[in-house]
Amino acid sequence: MREPFHIVLVEPEIPQNTGNIARLSAALQCPLHLVGRLGFKTDEKSVRRAGIDYWDQVQLERHLDLPHFTRCCDPSRWKLFSSVGRQSYLDAPFRPGDALLFGCESRGLPIELLKQYETQTYALPTIGEVRSHNLANTVGIVLYEACRQLGVFDQLERRL
Repeated sequence: MREPFHIVLVEPEIPQNTGNIARLSAALQCPLHLVGRLGFKTDEKSVRRAGIDYWDQVQLERHLDLPHFTRCCDPSRWKLFSSVGRQSYLDAPFRPGDALLFGCESRGLPIELLKQYETQTYALPTIGEVRSHNLANTVGIVLYEACRQLGVFDQLERRL
């Protein structure tokens, strides 16, 4: 992709989720932004113990907090994903270079952020009593839908 999507994790807590997302980031050549306090270490020994493959192939960027991240990516290009979003992720108007923001596993994105960017907040529907999807699954679903909408895979050789 000429202008890849930016995968943004705000205070992720579970190293295995971040590892799965890092692999996705490497596979689609999308920068991975880790924002705020992490629930794990990112030194080589820790990521190896957590089974985080392809860490060396990830374009990783660390940010102290959301205001720091704002300096690298215009908030008008943010798409926020939360179980409380009122719009479906299928209706998100994805554009090349958008930043896809996801909150931590236990709390999601801060409520004040969701209120501030309500028109840019989307949800993945669930059926039944399950409140939300796993973080890594959510990122994968959203990122592949964004790529599908933009025709990213249309020119790839089909491998069956």
